[in-house]
Amino acid sequence: MLRIDFYHLQKNTLDEALPKLLAKAYETGEFIKLKVGGELRVDYLNTLLWTFDEEAFLPHGTKKDGFSEMQPIFISADDKLPNEAALLFLVDGANVDFENAGNFKRIFYIFDGNNENELQKARKVWKDFSLNEAEKHYWQQNNLGKWEEKKL
Repeated sequence: MLRIDFYHLQKNTLDEALPKLLAKAYETGEFIKLKVGGELRVDYLNTLLWTFDEEAFLPHGTKKDGFSEMQPIFISADDKLPNEAALLFLVDGANVDFENAGNFKRIFYIFDGNNENELQKARKVWKDFSLNEAEKHYWQQNNLGKWEEKKL
């Protein structure tokens, strides 16, 4: 059964939370696709992953970097999967249709709870995946910014 995890940002920004979530996913050894909402964000997040922590490294790249099929974390705004990723991260309102969602072992949908448009889109995605009987998990940040799974 397809699994999708919703990460509701409330305390941290995407820039703060995304590298930590990607690092945890990278530890699984699975290749990752980071799908963003637009081409400008590809370059921005590519830079962020190089600079988020002076002592950490997350191997990643974009089509501009070349060797797309070898990138453990591939960042793009399209649906192409040159690295045959098993894990899909969706940010900035990026989406995946249910037919393509089946190509992944797990999907991570990260949204800003302080942005009404992102909140409404996340609710729609939740509903769409509910109609297709996907296994859904909802994670929310507590007052300290730690992730807690909420049962809905």
